[in-house]
Parts: sequence; structure tokens; C-alpha cells
Amino acid sequence: MNPIKFGTDGWRGVIAADFTFERLTMLATLAARVLADNYRDRAIGQTILVGYDRRFMAEDFAKAAAEAVQAAGFDVKLSESYAPTPAFSWAAKAQQALGALVITASHNPAQYLGLKVKGAFGGSVAPEITQQIEALIPQGQFVAERPGRLESFDPWESYCNGLRDRVNVEPIRDAIASGKLKIFADVMHGAAATGLGRLLGIDIEELNSDRDPLFGGGAPEPLPKYISHLLQVVKNAAESKDADLRVGLVFDGDCDRIAATDGQGNFLSSQILIPILMDHLAHHRGLTGEVVKTVSGSDLIPKLAERYNLSVFQTPIGYKYIGDRMLSTPVLIGGEESGGIGYGHHIPERDALLSALYVLEAVVESGQDLSALYAQLQDKADFHSAYDRIDLPLANMEVRGRLVERLQTQPIREIVGQPVVDCLTLDGYKFRLGDGRWLLIRFSGTEPVLRLYCEAANLEQVQETLAWAKNWANSV
Repeated sequence: MNPIKFGTDGWRGVIAADFTFERLTMLATLAARVLADNYRDRAIGQTILVGYDRRFMAEDFAKAAAEAVQAAGFDVKLSESYAPTPAFSWAAKAQQALGALVITASHNPAQYLGLKVKGAFGGSVAPEITQQIEALIPQGQFVAERPGRLESFDPWESYCNGLRDRVNVEPIRDAIASGKLKIFADVMHGAAATGLGRLLGIDIEELNSDRDPLFGGGAPEPLPKYISHLLQVVKNAAESKDADLRVGLVFDGDCDRIAATDGQGNFLSSQILIPILMDHLAHHRGLTGEVVKTVSGSDLIPKLAERYNLSVFQTPIGYKYIGDRMLSTPVLIGGEESGGIGYGHHIPERDALLSALYVLEAVVESGQDLSALYAQLQDKADFHSAYDRIDLPLANMEVRGRLVERLQTQPIREIVGQPVVDCLTLDGYKFRLGDGRWLLIRFSGTEPVLRLYCEAANLEQVQETLAWAKNWANSV
């Protein structure tokens, strides 16, 4: 078995190979102890929440984890159904629990399951907390002399009420009921299923809403290669002109990441959604606060922030850094290019359903398509760009090591004929070139994969730059 090691947001492993009942129950008791050690002053009592998504046997693993934590002396509330991961983060804070343990593998392929640990404050725990959990693993499963109580709870009602308080849902509902707005929600067989319908109180056309632990042979990740059916459905609807406005929404497996389509079925990543949401919250709703972006975020974000007199804080890639910033600073919005977007006036957690409601609110209030809104923002900031990312598998970790050594000992001075004018090493190596484009080279910390990101004036320049990066990596 691979050792238990927490990544950017939790521990994940292949079911039956690495992720087993024995390992999960042991880890759950240790996580509960660490949550108690760190968040006792934030909580009332000794309660741990346990939730789960729709993956293979997720409810069975959750029940086993809950019983193990109960045997370790904690009071446990076990979810009575699947729900989005942010619903459990919300519940941890709303119920003043020590924290929540969520059985999910997020966007990973079907053979994976995992454990996310949420703190009493309503977000992912910091790396120092997961390091404390890992340090206890040699001690094994903990059992107390006196067990705690075990009961069930509804994860949806309080969470949905909290989201409705933040969004004006009536105009959205009216636009749908009148036929002005058509929504297509691809829940990717995951925990977002029924979510929008619950929030809006109206039937929403869901794609892939059945429970399929194999995820249709793909992975529940909001990327174009996994949502071809949604793209075609929206394009067909556009041809039939069935509504004035159409929006496609895509949710990952545990509903903490989002992507969208415009009314013509064109894919919109969070690189496009974050600026639209910034404009909606700051310009149209009058909210304020810091904008937090990761190093891979679009240059349009700081340009718009400057126009709205908002400060920008840049972090390494990983929502845990954004969530941590929210705990110490008033934040308007924080987001990452992979689809995680959160809000300082909510909980320090990425939340795809809240983002979806804000997207719909922006469309309904403006009466415009998402791509039209984005084009207006580009014009407003006088900044037009294209973006893409590729993940390049490497032969092995030795190749990864040689590439890292080359970057450290043979600095890159020129890329596609453009001089390198700056290199930021906050997370990986981000090269700013003479014509304004940038290339980010990052390595996976756990597998031989090279991640390449680029933003440039047009898609041709983006592809040219990424091709250069691939050739550079393959030359070593």
C-alpha cells in the first residue's frame, strides 16, 4: 500500500488497494483527536460531523468512520444523505462542531475515494493540521473507555437556506418559469444532484443526475473532455432558440468546483467566470474586499480589481491558501483556475452551488449572455487574452528530478523568441515574456506529471508557447 499522505485537500487512494475500511476508520479517529486539540475553543461539546458524496460505497465508508469516531469517545452526527462538500463545511460552522470528515475523492477517477478534513471554522484545515494527523498514524486507531453518541442529520436544509440569504433567487426563478432563461446543469453523477432545484424551488434540467460510480467512464471533473454531451445539448438548444438566455453549469464530483457554458455551448472556465463574478459582486452589488488569486490566475483579474479599487493578493495554487487568507482578511472573492471559487462573506470554502447562483443572478440582472459579459469586461480593462493548460506525463520521477535541476541550474532566458523579463517562483516557475504573455511550469508533488499553463494575446500564441514548453521538457 502507498503511505497515507494528505495532499492539497485531503487524502485519496484507490479503493481496496490504498483506501480501505481499516485505514479509514483508523485515520478518522486520529483526525477527530486533532480537531479536538485544535478547535475545542471554537466548538460546543465534542461533536464531529461525517458526510459523503455519491462514490462507490461512500455511505458505507462514512458509516464505518462515524462508528469508529463514536467509539473514540466523540459525539457524531452522520449525514442522512449525500451532499456537496461545502454543505458539510457549512454545517461544521453552523452547528459549532469540532469539524467535519467528508468521504469523497472530489474530481478523481472512479477507482478513488478519500477523506477531506474540515475545521470548526467551516473550511479545509491547514497543512499543519494534516501533518499532526499524519504524525499520529503510527499509534493506530484510538478507542475510548466510553463511546460517544451517534445520530443522523440533514445536511441540505440549513445549507440551502444560507445560500438563499446571499442571492436574490426570485428573479432567477421568475426568468426560468417565464421561459426567458434555460438552465442546463451537468452534475456529473455527483453530489450536486438536486442542488439547484432545491435552492430555486423549480425543476432544473439536470444531465448525468443518476448515481453512476463509474462516472460514465470518465472523471467528474469540469473539463471540456468530460462534458461533450452538455456542450452539444446547449448548442442544440441554441439552434432551436428555445429561450432568450441559456446557461450551462458543470459541477465536479463533490460540488466544490464549477465551470460553465455560454448560450451557444462554448466552454467557460473559472478564468472567465471569476472576472464576471468580480464585476457582479463589486460593481453591481457594491460589495468590497480583497481579491485573492492563485499564481495561475488570469491577468484580467488584477486589471479589473484596479478599476474597482480592490487590492489583490496572490497565492500558490491550491484553495487551502485562499481559504487561509479569508480567515485573516476581509475578502470579496478568491478563486483558482481549476474551478474553485469562494467568497469572504460566506465560509472560507470553495462552493460551486453558490457560484452557480451568482452566475445566474449576473445573467438575469444584465439580460446578457455570459460571453457577452466577459467581452465587455475585456473591453473595460483594455485586456484581451486566451488561456490554456496541459498536463504532460513524464516517464518517471527521475525525469522530474532532472527537469527541476535544469530549471535551477540553467535558468531559461528566452521562450519562443521572446526574452524572459521576470520569473516568479511562488509556486513552480512563472515566466513573464517580453510581449506580456506568461508561461507557468509546475510539477505534481506526488506523481511524474508536468503542468504547463499559458496566457497570451491569442490562442495561437498560447499553443505556440505550450508547444515550446513540451519540447523543452521532452529534450531532457
